[in-house]
Order: sequence, then C-alpha cells, then structure tokens
Amino acid sequence: MTSSSTPRQRVRELLPTIYLGRYAPGEKNSLTDVPGVLVSTQSIHEYPDAPPNTINTGVTVILPRKDWFHKASFAGIFRFNGSGEMTGSHWIDESGLLFSPIVITGSFGVGSAYNGIYEYAVKNYCDESGRANWFLLPVVAETFDGYLHNVTKFAVTSQHVVKGIDEASSEPVQEGNTGGGTGMLAHWFKGGTGSSSRVVHAEDEKSYTVAALVQANYGQMRDFRVAGAPIGRLLFEEQERLAQEHPDDPELLAQSRRLFNISQAKDKKDGSIIIIIATNAPLHPTQLQRLAKRATVGLARVGGWGCNQSGDVFLAFSTANELDIQPKSAGEKQADRWTPRQIGVDMVDDMSIDRLFEATTDAVEEAILNAIFKAETMKGLEGTVEALNLDKVKELMRKYL
Repeated sequence: MTSSSTPRQRVRELLPTIYLGRYAPGEKNSLTDVPGVLVSTQSIHEYPDAPPNTINTGVTVILPRKDWFHKASFAGIFRFNGSGEMTGSHWIDESGLLFSPIVITGSFGVGSAYNGIYEYAVKNYCDESGRANWFLLPVVAETFDGYLHNVTKFAVTSQHVVKGIDEASSEPVQEGNTGGGTGMLAHWFKGGTGSSSRVVHAEDEKSYTVAALVQANYGQMRDFRVAGAPIGRLLFEEQERLAQEHPDDPELLAQSRRLFNISQAKDKKDGSIIIIIATNAPLHPTQLQRLAKRATVGLARVGGWGCNQSGDVFLAFSTANELDIQPKSAGEKQADRWTPRQIGVDMVDDMSIDRLFEATTDAVEEAILNAIFKAETMKGLEGTVEALNLDKVKELMRKYL
C-alpha cells in the first residue's frame, strides 16, 4: 500500500486493454460529451495550522444546457438508498422536469449551494423592479466529507456556486480530488469526482451519447473491483499479511493504523455516492428514471451495495427536448394554465432502449474507477487517506486482462 510511482491517470490510460463494455467512449470520455452540457469544479483548501482547521471541500456545478432557466429538460430520479440529500427531487419526481443547475458538494454545503442558485437567478432573471416572478427549485446533492474536512467551518459559500455557474464549460470534467469530490473517500482509498461516456448508434445513421458523472464517497476496501477483478480484497489481504510478517516495520504499522482509523469511520457512516447521467437521446421522464436505475448495476460492478447509512441518489436527464418553462421577458405571453395545450416531443421507442441501459451501466462503472484512479493521497482533519496504488493495480490486473 506504499505510494505509487505511476502518475495518477484514468483507468483506460493505466490499463489500455481493459474491457469496460462494448460501446466506445465519446471524444472526451466525459459528461460534457453530451452536446450542450456544461460543468465546472472548484476545490477549497485551507490549512491554517492544520487540524482542527483543515478544509478540503468543493463544489461541482452541472448545467443541463446553457439556458437552463428558460428551457427545461426531461429528467428522472432513482433513490437506491436514501441516507442522503438531493433537493428539488420531489418536483422532478412530480413533473419530470429539470430547470436548475445541479450542484454537488459536501453535506454541510447544501444550504449555501441552494442559496447560490437563487442568488444567480435573482441577479440574472428578476424583472426591472427586482421582483422574482418565476418558479425555481434548486437541485443540490451531497456526500459527507467530514473525515478529511472540518465541516463545521462551512467553507462552501453561495458565491462559489455563482462562480461555478458562470464558469461552467464543455471542457472534460476534472477528476479525482476536484469539485464536490475534493474531500471524499471511496473503498477506503481517496475518492472524488469521476466521469465517462458512451456513444450508442441508432437507426438512420444517428448516434446518441450517454454519460455519467459521479461523486464517489462510499464502500469497503474488500469489495472494490476493477473489471470484475477483486483488487480491493487482494490489496487488503496483502496488507494484513505484511503487517503480521513484519510487526516491527514502522511504515507498515502506520499504514495499518490509518486503515483501522478509516475502517472505524466507515463503520459509523459508510458515505454515499451521487450519480448524474446525461444523454441527448430523446427520452421521456419515465424512461430517464429507468436509466437512473441502471446506475445501480454500474455501482455494483465496482463493489457498492447500498449499506444502511449510504446516500445513493441518481438523476438522469435528457437534452433532446427543450420545454419552455419561464417567460423570457415581461411581455411574453405564458401558457394559460386553465386551457390544456398540446405540444410535441420526441421519444425513443421503449422496445429499442436496451443499448442506452447498457451504455449507462458501463459509463457509471468507468466513471467510478476514474474517480478513484485519478484521486491523490490527501492529508486531512482525521488523518491521511492514500490514493489507490496504481503500480499494484497494474501488477495484479495482469492475470485478469
């Protein structure tokens, strides 16, 4: 479990022959492969004389489209385990509509993130008199980063979210210790933010992109798997064996203590995972809810099984249909809520949706692996969490590739 000499890299870079599904990734292998989707990440670090003032947290902002305020997207939510928060989820479940940025952060940053979305909307969308004549329920999700970060400092502010909305771009998602994933753990290794995408071919020479972004903060080391290989169990067993064979080795002793401390923390609160799925396939809300459910299969492949205190909440949205949701100007006529009005939407035939389900599963699996493979060792409030040793992974994976 000593540190790796191999630089941090994505799973496909480290293991070029690994099999992670039969569909090719998009050009960036990232959530931003879905046209129009924008993402930003901000990390917040402060070490004023170290613990108990250590701050390692951040904010991830996802915009379903640049004009997320006026143009809603169809969306669906699945709660695999509910010991976590995603604000605005009741309205998405009720209406099937998403017209908010999606912000992911640490548990104690939810309030500031919620306010930040409102502050951005007030700044940009109020009428000339300064009145908010619109309806908006911010979507903010969280996982707990209290092992490496002093959550009582409330380091995330509303201005981080305003900045994140302003700076969201189509660049590849920054992974590892970034954004809301800055202070997160996964399978007792350093975890964080990860992303991946798949391209699915459709009829008439069309193709659709399905992509995932995860904030990974869950799991036991013994359950961690890479393309089916029990890498976590092998690493854990090796660590136990070395500690028994060399009881006087100070490095092994220190490592064993770190693992014990992390295991104690994880036994109390096993963390959570937030998964966001985006696609440009024309799916309606029920289909998107079904897509979100398939994220569970990708999570299971890596070793997640939804323990009692894990908050595992998944959201899927489609950019294919644009639905007018707010008037663009004070003089613009709104729909008469008392007079039913028909509009047209495109949708995929349910009988032809299987490739999108499969691609979702594959993208989620790889996004989680990217989060762990890219994350770096971090010293924080309660101790040090080491990054996954990529040299050992490469060595162990030889018999499985």
